[in-house]
Amino acid sequence: MTTVINNLSHPSVNIPSGYLNIMGYVDESQVNGPGCRAVVWVQGCKRECPGCFNPASWSFEINQLISVEELAQKIISNPRNEGVTFSGGEPFWQAAALAELAKRVKAAGLNVMSFSGLTLNELQSEYAPPAAKELLAQLDILIDGPYVESLAINSPESPVSSRNQKVRIFNPAFEDKISWASDQIEIHILKDGSRIITGFRGQLGISDD
Repeated sequence: MTTVINNLSHPSVNIPSGYLNIMGYVDESQVNGPGCRAVVWVQGCKRECPGCFNPASWSFEINQLISVEELAQKIISNPRNEGVTFSGGEPFWQAAALAELAKRVKAAGLNVMSFSGLTLNELQSEYAPPAAKELLAQLDILIDGPYVESLAINSPESPVSSRNQKVRIFNPAFEDKISWASDQIEIHILKDGSRIITGFRGQLGISDD
């Protein structure tokens, strides 16, 4: 376990305090967790799993900077959003800002879920990314573990993408709400005409066609 974490030393990226570097965002998703929810894909991941569905998210270069305050307001202002899901990329490399975002949306009555390529044991260890425990403390649900291509699952009965991944339910209210599936897909058409395709094994596809 410690060897894996030591290979994931903190990336040198200059994100201003109070901001997130994100790859994408959608409202009203129904395939990235329970109910209708916002989804934030963060930018940056050092694990680079073979078969990763979002390789464009690996780079830690600045993509879209957005303040925690602005993003929280964006999520809360849509009355259909019941919660928010953090995906990526690796959310826990931006744990401090996401923990603050989680606090703000939870204060407004929304729930919070995150994916992570790290395991829960790794996230709870002394080698975890900075502020990992603060983000964990805000989560209602965590799906942990890297995507392993040889263990892939594509089933309408599975909320995870590979057999090694676990659904960690921290809030008992969600025990009977794990109903989404890793093979679902949805398409969001944005105001500028571009499309975000999400949900299928966690994939984020962006098209201008």
